[in-house]
Amino acid sequence: MPVLECRDLRKSFGDLVAVAGVGFEIAPGETYGLLGPNGAGKTTTISMIAGLLERDGGEVVVQGARLTSTSVKAKSAIGYVPQDLAIYPDLSGRENLRFFARLYGIAGDELARRVDEVLDIVGLADRAGDLSKEYSGGMKRRLNIGAGLLHRPKLLILDEPTVGVDPQSRNAILESVDQLSTEGMAVLYTTHYMEEAERLCDRVGIIDLGELKAEGTRRELVSLVGQRDQVVLALGGNVAGAATACRSLPSVHDASTKDEQLELVVDEARRALPAILESVSEAGASVRSVEVTEPNLEAVFLHLTGKALRD
Repeated sequence: MPVLECRDLRKSFGDLVAVAGVGFEIAPGETYGLLGPNGAGKTTTISMIAGLLERDGGEVVVQGARLTSTSVKAKSAIGYVPQDLAIYPDLSGRENLRFFARLYGIAGDELARRVDEVLDIVGLADRAGDLSKEYSGGMKRRLNIGAGLLHRPKLLILDEPTVGVDPQSRNAILESVDQLSTEGMAVLYTTHYMEEAERLCDRVGIIDLGELKAEGTRRELVSLVGQRDQVVLALGGNVAGAATACRSLPSVHDASTKDEQLELVVDEARRALPAILESVSEAGASVRSVEVTEPNLEAVFLHLTGKALRD
């Protein structure tokens, strides 16, 4: 059963249509990326999914329970980490987590254990006693994520959690999110950083102007725009013969030579590479190096929306 099912979500603010019929599902252990520029409708969508914003239409089901703005059961399965920091600067990291744990109804020995576990997960155990106002921007973001993990949610919603943080902290946040999904938590991750979606997400939904333009794995989305992988082989020996041999392979759509390089346009290069190397060898050429370039989500986004992601 999917952890999250949302169907035909709609929301308008006056004459502005913010979300127009968005729907998708997330399975246990899956990270689903909602990818779009600022103003695309990402935050409005997840605010409705979290029950923080009334929907004009559509349905949200979490762990089999229909969610409304007042439903407790469905909301209790959600951990929500907003863009804005929701921590108290004059409390230490540990005190912040203890406060939020009590709000979740965690008490006694379980409270202390869970706070320690979350401090380890977000990499703040060694700074737990410091006031959070003394934390770097990245550390504050990690504490913000920790607050959403205390009650062991089935669905973790992260709204652009790496905005404004340094590269080291950003990497630490991404590693933490990756680990959570491998432990079975469903993660809904919104971002306008293409490389984050490429790195973290099992599936991606591309949203623009309040509409879900397409969704799928990276490979499925790339296939929408008809792009293929490129393979460049640096060769010695019979380069022309290698090109001729590769053109006979069903996965190779084009083969050209330049100096001692063989440039190929290929379907699913990682699967096709063994056959390519075998054909090159049989043609009397030796391989000095191999470079594979796979099309990325940037090309898909540009194709579907007509603009770059951060426009």
